[in-house]
Amino acid sequence: MNIDVLLGLQWGDEGKGKIVDVLTPRYDIIARFQGGPNAGHTIEFDGKKFILHLIPSGIFNPRAKNLIGNGVIIDPFILLKEIKNLEGAGIEAANNLLISRKAHLILPTHRMLDAASEASRGKEKIGSTLKGIGPAYSDKTGRNGIRMGDTGHKGFKDMYEKLRDIHMRRLEFYDFDPSGTELDGLPFREYEQKWLEAVVSASKLKLVDSEYYINRAMQQGKKVLAEGAQGTLLDIDFGSYPYVTSSNTVSAGVCSGLGVAPSKIREVFGVFKAYCTRVGSGPFPTELDDAEGEKMRKEGREYGSTTGRPRRCGWLDMVALNYAIMINGVTQLFMMKTDVLSPFEKLKVSTQYKDSGRITDTLPFDYGREKVEPVYRELPGWNTGIQHLRSVDQFPAPLTSYISFIEEHTGVPVRIVSVGPDREQTVI
Repeated sequence: MNIDVLLGLQWGDEGKGKIVDVLTPRYDIIARFQGGPNAGHTIEFDGKKFILHLIPSGIFNPRAKNLIGNGVIIDPFILLKEIKNLEGAGIEAANNLLISRKAHLILPTHRMLDAASEASRGKEKIGSTLKGIGPAYSDKTGRNGIRMGDTGHKGFKDMYEKLRDIHMRRLEFYDFDPSGTELDGLPFREYEQKWLEAVVSASKLKLVDSEYYINRAMQQGKKVLAEGAQGTLLDIDFGSYPYVTSSNTVSAGVCSGLGVAPSKIREVFGVFKAYCTRVGSGPFPTELDDAEGEKMRKEGREYGSTTGRPRRCGWLDMVALNYAIMINGVTQLFMMKTDVLSPFEKLKVSTQYKDSGRITDTLPFDYGREKVEPVYRELPGWNTGIQHLRSVDQFPAPLTSYISFIEEHTGVPVRIVSVGPDREQTVI
């Protein structure tokens, strides 16, 4: 009767999708609990590469059910496009996909509001993916939202048009012209029509009362893995505010995003990169704005899977990592993209910050606005290729030391090490 949780401990892009795919054979249900199409979970196997935005990463295992929970916000157009892309690769996604009736919808005008709001910030842009995430969550908490369960209601079109017109009036405030805006390469009215057609198709998918579904499944002894999106440092409450996403990306979000009690959470798997990356604006104490940072970016193919933007790269930040472990109650660590550090002869790890001349091992309150200086420890690199390794006893000594260093400074065991992008390149 328990649920395990897997989530990111940095600013997203940690490699959660790959690990969910690797772990799925151990579970009966994979459940997304927050976020929306701003997520980009990449899975590679058999020479194929897939990027999932809304569908849980367990979809490639035919025996696992995949649930989009009530805490997720859904763009029906993107969801249907994702299902069709998977079908084109021979994966019948709709067969094993369940969607909460309480999950809220992203309207086309939510995306325009997102673009208008971001443009109005000028140099202080958040770095939004422009998928309508913030405005959709705002309507949810403002009690104006439309939910998946409403799509089959006879009054759905009236509900949609009423909310759309409210958004149009808000766009006037931004002096934003919808007629000159394209969404996914289509003029607004054309996109809106395709979106409404997608709503009709999405309403025919398997909609469930997800809180009952998941709790009954656990009572029957089913094993559930909750899949998080984005990362802890993007959490609306505990992230580097205001440069954050609009949902709770931490383990507490599982309870509200799926309707399960805190007492049901068993293991919390924390996924992190062997270094750090970030897309968009916001603080990044260990960022490398130099040749070493560019080397990381090229070696790790660090470009956003949702936006395509180059990711900022830097050394591992233990202050931020320990903070994320504390907030989430992490019980096991999974280290990703370890192979990206292979060309480096020397590695650095930030173990403390210098904040206004004071040494600290905690994140400051104004972390999102005031710059802190990292205090580094230097460690030897393994300086050799590791993508072919498949067991711990094959690890070069400096890699073993790097892992031990992380375990000593976090007090949490590293249970999985990823040595390449393919699902087979995973050492458990």
